[in-house]
Amino acid sequence: MNPRIMSDRIKDFEARIDYRFTDRELLERALTHASHGDGRSRASSNERLEFLGDRVLGLMASQKLYETFPHLEEGGLAQRLNAVVNKSACARAARRCDLGEGLRLSAAEERLGGREKESIIADACEAVIGALYLDGGLEAARAFFTTFWADEFDKLTRRPKDAKSQLQEWAAQKGYGVPVYETVARKGPDHRPMFEIEVRLDGVAPARGEGGSKQDAQRAAASEMLKREAVDG
Repeated sequence: MNPRIMSDRIKDFEARIDYRFTDRELLERALTHASHGDGRSRASSNERLEFLGDRVLGLMASQKLYETFPHLEEGGLAQRLNAVVNKSACARAARRCDLGEGLRLSAAEERLGGREKESIIADACEAVIGALYLDGGLEAARAFFTTFWADEFDKLTRRPKDAKSQLQEWAAQKGYGVPVYETVARKGPDHRPMFEIEVRLDGVAPARGEGGSKQDAQRAAASEMLKREAVDG
């Protein structure tokens, strides 16, 4: 790539992440894929910075999860940590700051669509975190993390829609009318009843669900219909 073009892309990337590097070579290395120069000099690629950035990302994400979910046990925290630091999450963060535009790739990798490959942009995103950490400390890395991982944490904290609400929204979008729930059976003793409820929509086969209350049974029926119709919530 023409050095002037690369310099312009570096400046554009700094503007997108709202940080100006003191040592711009760090950022240039973070954006250099191992294929650049046809792989002849892997030492100048972003692999070492990726290694560092991965650890810094893990630390920042762990602290954020610890503070966001004060009542969650270790297992729940670990599960959520994996959700926000895996390759897909890193790639989404990379796309939010249009990181692919600044990458240095070999001509062959460029032709293969390397600027959009999840593995390449995810690794480069971790490398950028490593570069930010070396250039401006944890504060610089955290500012980047806070901005470009905000959506990932929103997903974790967003309360899932109730199945009945989700079904009603989907039905309205499809023009199927309003779901109608009917109790078709009541089993068990009075102190421990079990309800079976059927939900119906115009133009859709009915679905049934069971629960210890009518509300639970309605939610189960709605969930069954959503699952059968492959509705993505």
